[in-house]
Amino acid sequence: MVKKKIRVGLIGATGYGGVGLIELLINHSYVTIGALMAKQDINRPISVIYPHLRGFCELPVFDPTDPNCPDDFDIVFYATPDGVGQEEARKWLKEEVKVIDYSGDFRFNDQDSYASYAARIGRTKQHADPDILPSSTYGLPELHRAEIASSDLVGNPGCFAVSCILGIAPAVKYGLIDSEDIIFDAKSGVSGAGKTPSPAFHFPARYEAMNAYKVTGHQHVYEIERELGLLRGKEIRITFTPHVVPLSRGIITTIYANLLPNVNMEDLREAYTRMYSKEPFIRVLSHGEILSTTDVRGSNFCNISLTIDSRTGKVIVLSVIDNLVKGQAGNALQNMNIMMQIEETTGLMCPGNFP
Repeated sequence: MVKKKIRVGLIGATGYGGVGLIELLINHSYVTIGALMAKQDINRPISVIYPHLRGFCELPVFDPTDPNCPDDFDIVFYATPDGVGQEEARKWLKEEVKVIDYSGDFRFNDQDSYASYAARIGRTKQHADPDILPSSTYGLPELHRAEIASSDLVGNPGCFAVSCILGIAPAVKYGLIDSEDIIFDAKSGVSGAGKTPSPAFHFPARYEAMNAYKVTGHQHVYEIERELGLLRGKEIRITFTPHVVPLSRGIITTIYANLLPNVNMEDLREAYTRMYSKEPFIRVLSHGEILSTTDVRGSNFCNISLTIDSRTGKVIVLSVIDNLVKGQAGNALQNMNIMMQIEETTGLMCPGNFP
């Protein structure tokens, strides 16, 4: 039973991940936003930066180093790039303030794994606080709910990783596919690149344009392989190709894997039902049902469709999420609810946006 409002601090409030969390928090029954912080737009009301928040949230943006910034929080979110949260998490934890970080700073709970990930993003510095890594928890509730509930430090998953892992996890866990040959073909809207301006993401460059990128070196590969390996109890290597497509938001991942002999659709459906029947934000749809990113836009749902190609013996899984909600802010709020012992769906059970 929640006896008082949970006070939230949000660092990185003016980015897409930050404003996405604000949109969710303002309708949360048990939350009050204690302070919004960022390195840009200091002292400006958030409703000036994002006018759709006018009348819902008028809080000013503080510089995180401002001595006048409130700091009496129960939980702090870092909607920030890699390298920020790892410098500051310990100070909050010492004050018994829980931390959820959007970046890769705490997705890996040992130094070697983090170093491999950091090399993928071109980060040459060592982790600023490697001794804290063993206490971090990978924040995908569908796989780590119990650990999240007892954790004070959670690393929110990457958006591609959420779609990929949730899409194939039951088939891997119950040994229905050849785990040596899994292919992920993932496509994301341009908001996945964040708010920082870049010539490659200006409207003329993106309109009617789509392309693959980081074809053999995307950073989310490490967390996908790690999580699938834990499910199967052995090391797994995957093929993952990300694409950016001319959409504002959304991820659709098509997953290909070879079925093991004598595995049929009934076996697949049973595995996915067994793993996901009690998951509030996963919907496993009818055999071969066509999915669209608009089906989940603005929501915390992951929709999954299963198809078997009898000619090739492959299962084809479609997995769609909103990269800014289930792939970011919504999943972070789901983690917060679990950590704070609130009903997990609080503030998240809505259908999303149409069209």
